[in-house]
Amino acid sequence: MDSRTRARTAIAGGVPDKVPLGDFAIDFDTAERILGRSTYHRAKARCMQAYWEGRRDEVVQSLIADTIELYQKLDIYDIINLASMTLSLVPPKGYHPETPRRLDDTTWEYADGRVLKYSPLTADLTLVYDPAQWTRPLSEDDFPLDPPYTPPDPSCYELVEAVTAAFAGERYLLGPFPSAPQWPPLGDMERSLVELAERPELAERALQSSLAAAAKAQAAWRNPGYDGTLDGTDWAFKSGTFMSPRAWWRFCQPALAANVAAAHRAGLQWVQHACGNNWSILEGMIEAGVDCYQSIQGTADMDLARVREAAAGRMALWGGVPVELLVDGTPAEVRAAVCAAMQSAKAGGGFILGASHSIAVGTKYDNFMAMLDEFAATRDY
Repeated sequence: MDSRTRARTAIAGGVPDKVPLGDFAIDFDTAERILGRSTYHRAKARCMQAYWEGRRDEVVQSLIADTIELYQKLDIYDIINLASMTLSLVPPKGYHPETPRRLDDTTWEYADGRVLKYSPLTADLTLVYDPAQWTRPLSEDDFPLDPPYTPPDPSCYELVEAVTAAFAGERYLLGPFPSAPQWPPLGDMERSLVELAERPELAERALQSSLAAAAKAQAAWRNPGYDGTLDGTDWAFKSGTFMSPRAWWRFCQPALAANVAAAHRAGLQWVQHACGNNWSILEGMIEAGVDCYQSIQGTADMDLARVREAAAGRMALWGGVPVELLVDGTPAEVRAAVCAAMQSAKAGGGFILGASHSIAVGTKYDNFMAMLDEFAATRDY
């Protein structure tokens, strides 16, 4: 089998010739070791700072060239994901966002008082203060039931189209698909949870507005040549969901089900990236028609063998190598994790090996190489 057929077969629950390999993302520090140079590939803070400086075209050209070269060198990877931050739709040509004022080496402030902070742990910029977090007005008028549709500028597809053209028919490609938010768009996480509790009718309105907007975008969407799509909504933390399972079924699952159905109508398979302890909503994911569950977090009690038993062939699984081991473990521990994952989930197909989240910032290069080496030795059926 070629990589594309192998991954498609596994995601459909079948038994391919070999276990496919994929990751949600390979962050920039590992990518730089493979490429032998600095890159914007998954360098989230670096990309944003370049956008502030008006260097959009430089970023996009680096993303295109480096993503193609990275996966040409990593030809053991069957799956390439073009639906993660920085590696998806890109800003349009001429993009020059508001540039915040730099306060110190790690802090920036926008004119409206919002504050960004750089984290060396994730090499990302995070909004740490928003003065209007709780005062920004929200009403039904913000969520029209017949929302207007404006298609993305064609230049937003530069990265997706270039990488797809380089690997179409050869690798299994995941790309962006217009979808309704699978978390009610009522502000940031803290505010949205309060709004769900205090104004559930507004949350219902936001859901219906989002579904209507997504339906218009989906009707206009044309596939540039990829095989599936991946959504990255996290509904849970280590001990359970952020909202009650009942609230999730009311405000999140309908969007998930509608998105999956639309993707299937478009000929795409649906992969759900969902960190955290998702036991209380796992059946809801399966009922929605999710083809494959990625980001299975063992440290959140999502033991791969138990999830495999619960899914019972109704949903493919993707993961098995704890990201924590890739960052802080040893090559021997990583090899053991690969073998344990194969023992737990390989038999019967419907399994893709990868990190429990991604090849994250801080991954030790020797650990990454150990994962690939042990995988190559154990992947055959």
